[in-house]
Formats: sequence, structure tokens, C-alpha cells
Amino acid sequence: MNRLNRKVEYALMALKVMADKRPGELTSAKEVVDLTGSPFDATARVLQQMAQREILRSEQGAYGGYLLIRDLNRVSILELMELILGNLAVAKCVGADGDCDLKTSCNIVSPITTLNRRLLDFYSTLMIGDLLKLSKKVVSEPEATA
Repeated sequence: MNRLNRKVEYALMALKVMADKRPGELTSAKEVVDLTGSPFDATARVLQQMAQREILRSEQGAYGGYLLIRDLNRVSILELMELILGNLAVAKCVGADGDCDLKTSCNIVSPITTLNRRLLDFYSTLMIGDLLKLSKKVVSEPEATA
């Protein structure tokens, strides 16, 4: 079974906490940790990563925190996973470096490549809002349109 990375779990937990709040209400890393039981350092890191990729906005100061600025119904689980983990691959041979000792003699490179592509296709169609069962549009600021 394909297992979800813990950091992705912490990110989803934080996003669920934020999505359940009133629009415009800030959430601190400590608040997320207190409500979810996730470890502080890892949670703070994923919050920073989501802020760098503009899913969240970071507000500095004594009363600062994070603000959800993207509609989670328009952010795929693939986008979240890749921003936290980098490029995804189910096996070394389909990864970015393709570094596998068995690559020259392996007889399943093609099926593994197909499996990887199908998983990425699936993850790209699964939106975080759907996954977390968010019925309303949760965003504090309008998304920029290109």
C-alpha cells in the first residue's frame, strides 16, 4: 500500500484546523500542535513550506500566525505532496535520479512507470477540500487569476 508521509499528514491536519475557522482568522503553529498533537518542529516546517508556496500567508508578530489564502477545493493532494516531499515516485527507477542498481536487468520498469503515472494522475485529481470534506469555499483573499 502506498503510505502517506507524516509531514503530509501534519500539513493536512493543519489545513483542516484552518479551514474550520472563520475566514481571516489567524492560526499559530502552537495552536495546530495543541489541537492535533503533531510535533511542533515538523508542523512549523510544513506551515512554512505552505506559506512559501502561497497556500498560506505568514503574519509576523506577537499575534501572528498563518492565514489560509488558497481555496482548498482547487489545491490537489499532488501539489501538497510535491511541495513537501519534492518529486514523487513509487520506485527508484521512475524517480528524478533514476538511480537503481537493477535498472539494466529489471523486467518491471515499464509496469512501474505506468503505476507511477496513474498514481500521479489520481493524486492530481483529488483536491484537498474534497479529501477533508470541506463544503464551503475556504479562502481569506481572492486568488490571483492569470
